[in-house]
Amino acid sequence: MIVSFIRYLRKRGKTDLITPALPRKQTGIYIPHAFTESELQNFFRACDFITGELTQEQRDRKITIPVFFRLLYSSGMRTTEARLLQVKDIDLKTGILNIRSSKGYDQHFIVLHDTMLELMIEYDTVISRTYSDRTYFFPARKDGCHKRQWVQQNFRKLWDEKNSSYATAYELRHHYATVNINRWTGEGMDFHARLLYLSKSMGHGTIESTKYYYSLVPNLAEILREKTVDSFNQIIPEVKQNETVE
Repeated sequence: MIVSFIRYLRKRGKTDLITPALPRKQTGIYIPHAFTESELQNFFRACDFITGELTQEQRDRKITIPVFFRLLYSSGMRTTEARLLQVKDIDLKTGILNIRSSKGYDQHFIVLHDTMLELMIEYDTVISRTYSDRTYFFPARKDGCHKRQWVQQNFRKLWDEKNSSYATAYELRHHYATVNINRWTGEGMDFHARLLYLSKSMGHGTIESTKYYYSLVPNLAEILREKTVDSFNQIIPEVKQNETVE
């Protein structure tokens, strides 16, 4: 505002003040929350003991919330992908999800863990009693899908019930990536191949997007450097700060 006003006055010969240079916008470095086992247990316990069954919406919330957030936790899906997941895109026999509604046009597939598949089958059986011909796997009113606010508000409410730290639902995706990567460090398997599989499963357009998680998680890069020694720099090149990931 002040800079614009000075420019206005200079054009009309009303001042000799020099227009100050505007500071460059600094790109912030986002550090996702590092979940502890205790925090996650607290959160899912809150999901499992939701109260209120008077309205249909409350009953739907009680059975949907535990499954929805466990899907995010166990698959690394984006919250939007889970919200827009349609019944036709889920094979409950094989446990394969066809992710059509993703970031950009990057369609990809996710294979569910056996325990998550069992939970999805159980949920489908129960929810189908009320929504027998639904479009979305997690249905909302009038055969619609849940909105972004639904995810944010429910996560915030249930998280704050049991935990004092700040976290978001999207950070379950970061947790999924880092836990998997960290698990490979002592297995002596083909690390690069596993990283590629993870990248494809998470719907990343390039493997560089998956590598970015190393710069986001405190101490993870140091652990991997210790385990891989000389091969670390060949496998994981340094990521610039202006690169982003979703």
